Amino acid sequence: MSRNAPPSPKPRQGTAPQSSNWPAVKKKVAVSPVKKKIDRRVRATRDGLGDALIALMHEKPFETITVQHVLDRAKVSRSTFYSHYSDKNDLFLSDVEDFWEMMSTALIRRGDTSNRVAPVQELFSHVADMRQLIASMTGSEKVRDVMELGQGHFARAIDQRLAMIPAARHLSPTRRSAIAHASAGSLFSLLNWWMHHGGSATPAQMDALYHQTLWSGITPPPPRPASPSAAAPKSTVSATRKPQ
Repeated sequence: MSRNAPPSPKPRQGTAPQSSNWPAVKKKVAVSPVKKKIDRRVRATRDGLGDALIALMHEKPFETITVQHVLDRAKVSRSTFYSHYSDKNDLFLSDVEDFWEMMSTALIRRGDTSNRVAPVQELFSHVADMRQLIASMTGSEKVRDVMELGQGHFARAIDQRLAMIPAARHLSPTRRSAIAHASAGSLFSLLNWWMHHGGSATPAQMDALYHQTLWSGITPPPPRPASPSAAAPKSTVSATRKPQ
């Protein structure tokens, strides 16, 4: 995925102010507790290889890129490459995993206090700047792999966000998880629609639409007042019967 992410959008009404600089989408990401910390030199090598592959994908279709092209661009030896990755596909998917981890958890890492469960505006803005890269992936049918990985990352991140937001605390863990997975699927379906309609709406508009739809299915409706018929005593009901 693209290594340069757009700046944070201006906060909309009802959302919390956001950091002035959206973090660059680099391979250096906040590592979750279940992952082992990677040595700086190893990370630097992987960053260089990932940057080289992404740069090449902006220039030519993915299927025409060889490992040697990556080595020449990154100035890394073949033995070094194969000590980290099995082939260019392994490098690509590793780079994509890091991108989705960074993007999906952006609100959590920023400590965002709004009711947004996903950085939809940031994601759509980023995708708008990735047309050449997407075209390269489309030619090699990599888009499906990328979207499937992204949906999984967003499902987990949305679940975490819902657990943090007061308006969703009435949800049980099971229902929250189900909503998170359904919402992640809806997000990527919406992204696919937006991409195929030439970005007819702005990223901010898509963010508002997504969250309006999501919260309409989560926020519990106000209790209905009891109907007069339901509250009527039995004697009243029997009194209305016609005489035999």
